[in-house]
Amino acid sequence: MKHLSLFALVCFLLPAAAQAAQPHFVFFITDDISLEDTGTYGGPIPTPNMDRLAASGMRFNNAYVTASSCSPSRNSIITSRYPHNTGAPELHTPLPRNQWKFPGRLRRAGYHSVLSGKNHMSYDGVKDDPIRLAEAFDLIDPGGRPSGSENWVKLLRDRPEKTPCFFWFGSHDAHRDWQLTDDAPQFKPDEVMVPPYLFDGPETRHDFTGYYHEVARTDHYLGLLLDELERQGIADSTYLIFTSDNGRPFPRSKTRLYDSGAKVPFLIAGPEIEPGTQVDSLVSLIDIGPTVLELAGIDIPGRFQGVSLVPLFQAPEGKVRDYVFAEHNWHTYPANERMVRFQNWVYIRNYNFRDQNLCAESSDIFPAGKELWEAEGERALLPEQRDIFLQPRPFEELFNLSDDPHQFTNLIEEPEHAAISKQLREAMDQWRSETGDTTPVHPTSVIGKISPEKRGDFPGAAANAESILKPGPVLLESEAP
Repeated sequence: MKHLSLFALVCFLLPAAAQAAQPHFVFFITDDISLEDTGTYGGPIPTPNMDRLAASGMRFNNAYVTASSCSPSRNSIITSRYPHNTGAPELHTPLPRNQWKFPGRLRRAGYHSVLSGKNHMSYDGVKDDPIRLAEAFDLIDPGGRPSGSENWVKLLRDRPEKTPCFFWFGSHDAHRDWQLTDDAPQFKPDEVMVPPYLFDGPETRHDFTGYYHEVARTDHYLGLLLDELERQGIADSTYLIFTSDNGRPFPRSKTRLYDSGAKVPFLIAGPEIEPGTQVDSLVSLIDIGPTVLELAGIDIPGRFQGVSLVPLFQAPEGKVRDYVFAEHNWHTYPANERMVRFQNWVYIRNYNFRDQNLCAESSDIFPAGKELWEAEGERALLPEQRDIFLQPRPFEELFNLSDDPHQFTNLIEEPEHAAISKQLREAMDQWRSETGDTTPVHPTSVIGKISPEKRGDFPGAAANAESILKPGPVLLESEAP
């Protein structure tokens, strides 16, 4: 018990009735959904239940993943650590068992803790190993198919009534390959909105109809959870947190550090949150763990690199961060890319700039990628649609999101932006140094879906980043406490 907080120890000694005063938590994490696609954020896909959650709680307008890649993002969230600090910074690398997980802190404090649906934090490329997460969850449930959400209402109904509960619900939507069901509407190709950085052709439009359907199905299951919490009369004592692990599975989105890949929907409703509020402060998904622990009255471990968002519940106009950072590591193709956002500025540094910036979804395996490659061969693409074909790429990129939301115009060489370029370079250098980020050496002769033993070393491994606790810059030095 040496790692338990005083509050956790008290929870072990209190009767169940006293422990029940702690709030419940439902953490709903979807797969592969970009913020800009959801109706709740002004996008083209109707999401009435996300609207409902936002109306009853708080909408975060500038939430970023630490990696736009499934397992690194989830491993980062559950440990509240940057991917290169988790020991599992690349796709299909299972989280080391010695990494602290915030649901485990809850479980030790008396919470009933459940993981249902997509896991991918103990996935080795072949199968999940639930033992790696057994210390964090009382129950690990596959969640049903195809969405992974089919068991969730039953799990809520079967919860122990006098025990505080934490549910990690991981949806498989909206992940390829598309699987259509009766749980959501189906869309027609002329109803979709193709982003300007993709080729607007018939195959791409049809491809997007499957994505739209699965985003709508995610919203459907969110509605079932909201209904069940209300039916049980525990909506007012439950924090429901909704987000996605990365952006849409299309070229120039998933795995990438542009907003199309790294910026995700993020909503929280629960006790003491003013309904219908919005937050413009930058936030990172590694801030979820510290937030949940503070709300549960549990000490936040020093290993966690995120910060609590609870101050924003009382002052939505405030901020908890000046900087957010994200990374792009190996995900079916070699990569080593880093991003920092400050105010409306985004700075990206690409240590793998000599190669194309690709992922599986930008290959010709899937319709949108296939049509993009065909149009490139016919020289039919606009300049902003040729991103994945650039070789070499810029080593550095700088964007002003106020004027350029799609991040088309690289300002890094503009003299009038020299000051902000210098600030963000220094912020990134400080973050990399303090968190032990390193540039791995990948095999230069192997490109594509290479096996883990041929990837080279992990980023951070050379600096023993798994043991480093520093978070890098969070607030400007003049504003830091």
